Amino acid sequence: MNGRLALGLAALAGLLHIGGFAPFELYALQVGALAALFWLCREASGRAVAARAFAFAFVWLGVGLWWLYISLHDFGHLPAPLAALAVALLAAFLASYYALALGLAARWSTGPWRWPALVGAWLLAELARGSWFSGFPWIASGYAHAAGPLAAWAPWVGVYGLALLAAVMAAGAASGRRLGLLALLGPLLVGLALPQSFTTPTGTTRLSLVQPSIPQDQKFDPDRFQAHLDTLAELVGQARGDAVITPESVVPLPLVYLGNDYLDRLASHGRPVLLGSFLGTAEQGYVNSLVAVGTAPYDYGKHHLLPFGEVIPPGFEWFVRALHIPMDSQARGQHTRPWVVGGQRLRPLICFEDLFGEEIVDSLQGPEAATVLVNVSNLAWFGSFMSLDQHLQFSQMRALEFQRPVVRSTNTGVTAALDHHGRVQARLPALARGVLEVEVEGREGSTPYARWLAMLGLAPLWAAGCLLVAVAAWRTRAAPGRRP
Repeated sequence: MNGRLALGLAALAGLLHIGGFAPFELYALQVGALAALFWLCREASGRAVAARAFAFAFVWLGVGLWWLYISLHDFGHLPAPLAALAVALLAAFLASYYALALGLAARWSTGPWRWPALVGAWLLAELARGSWFSGFPWIASGYAHAAGPLAAWAPWVGVYGLALLAAVMAAGAASGRRLGLLALLGPLLVGLALPQSFTTPTGTTRLSLVQPSIPQDQKFDPDRFQAHLDTLAELVGQARGDAVITPESVVPLPLVYLGNDYLDRLASHGRPVLLGSFLGTAEQGYVNSLVAVGTAPYDYGKHHLLPFGEVIPPGFEWFVRALHIPMDSQARGQHTRPWVVGGQRLRPLICFEDLFGEEIVDSLQGPEAATVLVNVSNLAWFGSFMSLDQHLQFSQMRALEFQRPVVRSTNTGVTAALDHHGRVQARLPALARGVLEVEVEGREGSTPYARWLAMLGLAPLWAAGCLLVAVAAWRTRAAPGRRP
């Protein structure tokens, strides 16, 4: 096939790949688009495969992460060409994982062994993107299967295991072989028979989830600050739950500057409030935190920080300073203890911390295991199209993996409650101001995925990816006249 045509088709497949993720959620399209990429890589050289994998991933991730442009241009005030270039450079960096992994796999394999090599390489690229350099697994391919027939595998293998199964199906579809038909249908058929009940109820609690819907360009305006505090107090006053959950940094300054009078005002309604603010000092560093108000002392500090937004990578201070991001260099939280309220143990997660199930799993084990996951976020930085629904999809995956309910309190959306099977029970419209009242059933116990993840981490998946590539390379080398 003509090289330029193949690159164009790979880029088109990458664009179609977006359809598998929220807000579109056409999960079959994720498998189909990946099958198209694998078909384009079936006989090509290692260098050609690397180029096609790069084109696929660059378009997929560039379009899927387009909303970063809003934070860089609209709020960071970068000129439009520079903001677009920054998003493109990030997409290119992330796409390089796929180019390197699939290119090497193709160099080491040929013939029928090309298919397992591509599957293993895809898995390794996904794991590397989610782990290296602090990790950025946003719209990892497994998330496309938070709904649909493959979702039954989530409590067994997790999001990266789903990425592996989807890649197996894609290779089966692309190969056109009889064995490929088994690879395509096998995961679906086995999924129908998998047990799905691993956790048990621990009772219910009523939670009030606040969505103040404060525009990002007004959030740090000192002239509007008191009005925002009054709005928050009014929303807390409207709440009727056993506890009130507020979004990330709903008070966008260190708590020490807020004053006890306002905290007493929040506590006067008689309901404990989990308040998003900052703890720490300028000398020790400020911590993006949740602080309990009106009840026994409790605070949770964000542990997994966002590069460029909360921690500055070495050599990039000039870039971050140009964006004028408030609190752009933060300290890390130190504990993952749950907040006990309403008879349940709530495990807080701030913003994109809920993308890292391997960092959550320990708090879901043992006698003090969390019974409810709580995500608080402020995605107003990124507009309202795609980013909000994508993040909700990630919460659905965590609910499926660990069979825990997930509640979300966000500034502009999506504020919602999900049951332990990832089904949305209630949600507020994006950009609407209000309080979502939900009754949440806590759960205890461990899924198979949670058990092996707690013991071994992601090592079994790393081993599976390496084994697939290594066996394909070995069998290729062992076959006379079949060396790539």
